[in-house]
Amino acid sequence: MPRWCLLIHQLPPKPLYLRARIRQRLARVGAVALKNSVYVLPHSESSIEDFQWIAEEAVAGGGEAFLCTADFLGRPADTEIEERFRRERAAEYEAIGAQARELLRQARRRGAAVPDETDLGSRASRLGKRLGEVIALDFFAAPERAAAEDQVRQLEARVRAGHPPPAAAPAGRQRFEDLQGLTWVTRRGVHVDRIASAWLLRRFVDAAARFRFADSQSPEAGPGEVRFDTVGGEFTHQGDRCTFETLVARLGLADPALAQIGEIVHDIDLKDGKFGRADAPGISQLLTGLVLAHPEDLDRLDRGFALLDDLYASFRRALPNGALAAAGRTPKSGLKPALAKVHTNP
Repeated sequence: MPRWCLLIHQLPPKPLYLRARIRQRLARVGAVALKNSVYVLPHSESSIEDFQWIAEEAVAGGGEAFLCTADFLGRPADTEIEERFRRERAAEYEAIGAQARELLRQARRRGAAVPDETDLGSRASRLGKRLGEVIALDFFAAPERAAAEDQVRQLEARVRAGHPPPAAAPAGRQRFEDLQGLTWVTRRGVHVDRIASAWLLRRFVDAAARFRFADSQSPEAGPGEVRFDTVGGEFTHQGDRCTFETLVARLGLADPALAQIGEIVHDIDLKDGKFGRADAPGISQLLTGLVLAHPEDLDRLDRGFALLDDLYASFRRALPNGALAAAGRTPKSGLKPALAKVHTNP
């Protein structure tokens, strides 16, 4: 298996924001620049998917993008590339540690410059979230991680000694009858967004929904088929929404429990920290184990559906009595329909 994924892109001079946006997206997935417009990630299904979405965005903006897997012959050696990744993460860990130390110093001083406990809690929460984001991209175990974690733990202990951080502030509709009896087509190698989207379709739209997994990034849809989470698909990323969020919005599912799941899926899939879900890293770790343990897409859906059933139940139970019924739509016919109707290309 190839060791690396490469994204090679060329962007037009205008619009001016496109270059900055692509650079930000590459940083969020942890990619390292080998040369101008040549970026590398360790080979994995997640890396390929991250690069595919960035490539689509570059092409949509009028540029060109090429994605390949590779092994390097000679220079740079694998160890040199790994060290580049460590240096990138080391700088981020050191910045986090410095911010944590400064906040601790402020908290120990007296006077007008000292942040109040609420402000300190908010800053500590943001710093802890940032640390989690860097850890998720630390593919080769930068040694500076331990010191950053220690500084953030000290800061969080200081916050707990005072007051806990404040809690986070809490398209047109698609007709359900038009989506019955369809086969839903997506790419092979399903991960968080495709697993969650398939779960949403099976549980809330059509308990008999069928799925087909295709090799192409832009698979063709035949009669009675609809594409999701694919380039050019009928239900896919829109604006800053992942496919799960697009489905929820298009279907008009005003369910607070689904909204919470959507935030988690968004933070894991897009890696932009939009919602800052503290539970996203843990669920991401579970999904990584699921993907590694189950190479077949059917098995991933089976296990993923069970995970999402339990996650949904946890959020649903937390709602006030009657809130779910008031939200409008409830899951289709129980929470554990069989997956016998899922099939793949022959």
